Amino acid sequence: MFTSVLMIEKALTSADVEFVTTLHGDEEVSFHVLLQPRGDQADRLLRAIDDVAMGELDEAAKERDVPEGDDARGPAEQALAVSLTALHQAGCAAEGSLVEDHPLDALKTQVDEVDADEVIVLTDPHYVEEFFHRDWASRARHKVGVPVLKLFSHSKA
Repeated sequence: MFTSVLMIEKALTSADVEFVTTLHGDEEVSFHVLLQPRGDQADRLLRAIDDVAMGELDEAAKERDVPEGDDARGPAEQALAVSLTALHQAGCAAEGSLVEDHPLDALKTQVDEVDADEVIVLTDPHYVEEFFHRDWASRARHKVGVPVLKLFSHSKA
C-alpha cells in the first residue's frame, strides 16, 4: 500500500478527492490528512493580495470576516471530517488531524511516524509565498525526506 501525507487548508472538494485518489492508478493508497486551521501563520494581507492577483476582489474584501485562531478550530474540524469521509467513500484508508503547531514540523513528524512514501500539498494558489518559495510545498521539500507533490485545489470548497 502506498502511504501519502496530504496537507490541506480547507475541505476537499469532490474534484480534489478524485484527483488525489487516482494519482497512483490502481495501487491502494492510505492517506494521513493534516489540516491547518487559519492562525498566526496565515497572514491576512498575503491572502488578500492572492485574492486580488486572482481577480477575486470580493474575496479580498471578505478576508477580515474569515475566522482565525481559536475561532477557526470548529470550521477546521468540520472540514477535516468532510475530507476524511470523502476519502473513505472513494475507497481509501484515511485518518487525519488538525495541525496544532507549526505545519512543517507536524508534517515532518507525520511523515516519520507513518513511514510515508510521499507528501501531497493541496492548496489554493498563494502567489506571494510561492514567488519567494515560502509556501508549504517549497519548504517541505527541504525538510521531510520524501517526494513532495504540490497540487492546486480544483474549486472552492
